[in-house]
Amino acid sequence: MLLRRVAVLMAVAATVAAACGTTASPTPGGGGAAAGCKVGVSWNNYQEERWAKWDEPAIKAALTAAGAEYISNDAKSSAETQASNVENLISQGAKVVIILAQDGTAIKPSVTAAINAGVAVIAYDRLIEDPAALYITFDNVEVGRMQAREVFKVVPKGNYAIIKGNKADANADFLRAGMEEIIGAAVKSGDIKIVGETYTDNWDPAKAQTNMEQILTSANNAVDAVLSQNDGMAGGVIAALAAQGLDGKVPVSGQDGDSAALNRVALGTQTVDVWKDARELGKAAGEAAAQLCVDKDISKVKGTVVFKSPGGNDMTSILLTPIPITKDNLNVVLDAGWITKDVLCKDVTAGSVNGC
Repeated sequence: MLLRRVAVLMAVAATVAAACGTTASPTPGGGGAAAGCKVGVSWNNYQEERWAKWDEPAIKAALTAAGAEYISNDAKSSAETQASNVENLISQGAKVVIILAQDGTAIKPSVTAAINAGVAVIAYDRLIEDPAALYITFDNVEVGRMQAREVFKVVPKGNYAIIKGNKADANADFLRAGMEEIIGAAVKSGDIKIVGETYTDNWDPAKAQTNMEQILTSANNAVDAVLSQNDGMAGGVIAALAAQGLDGKVPVSGQDGDSAALNRVALGTQTVDVWKDARELGKAAGEAAAQLCVDKDISKVKGTVVFKSPGGNDMTSILLTPIPITKDNLNVVLDAGWITKDVLCKDVTAGSVNGC
């Protein structure tokens, strides 16, 4: 099935110039440097809060400024569907494809075929091990360090649980590597004991809650800290803790700057939310795509560095810097207009934390 799709991809790419149509309302192009160029975005799961709220508008704005046109589709958490979706975007005339990978390994044949057919590829926020693709993300190893650093400040000794993201997403392992840099020595000395560690399919909050419930059961509730790799899963973790009367007592990490998570930081049930300003990520991807419309050489895209991937590839990359948000600097997200005070401070005692 996959080989057939790759063959189809090659065929449709050869007729890109004559293709037309879109699966989403196109962003009208203007008179910029990339005028007339179609840029396709393959979302892995458009249902997650941040993609529609922050990433997509920023990508669209950057493309519109350059005169390019935006088209997109949604894989709905299916790697097979995403392979078809990439074909579809190219058949509609996309000269650049931005891929938020559901499975960074499964999508590689489609990426290779697209690049061989002259279509530039941007691996958006998630690694695809192809050095011919431009990789744009936040420094996810640093995100893991930030998460572990803030939790470790609160609990330098004790029982830890680690709730990781999707196994097929390299980010889960990048985050875990960053965490290890902070807690590794304490684990080795015996100060920290990892009483549960698990991947979570599709970063699903409900599955994270189930995983946390199982860890609590096996540890007889003797869990002192939880390193959760994102905000959605942190919500599931905190629900499991709340059922045992442990919410607000056990430090929990997260990332993404979800509104509910930032409110939990203000309330004291989540210790840290590593904020990755998705507006900056989307802008970087849109601007890079516009440059690739004009010149397919990824090494000429502004702001790139070389990132050595786990697979040993030298990836041409743009790596943005995240910011850890705790109860002490909530004003940062308020001042940036990321969240309103009424949402951030819902049910929070006035004056109890910075920003509320």
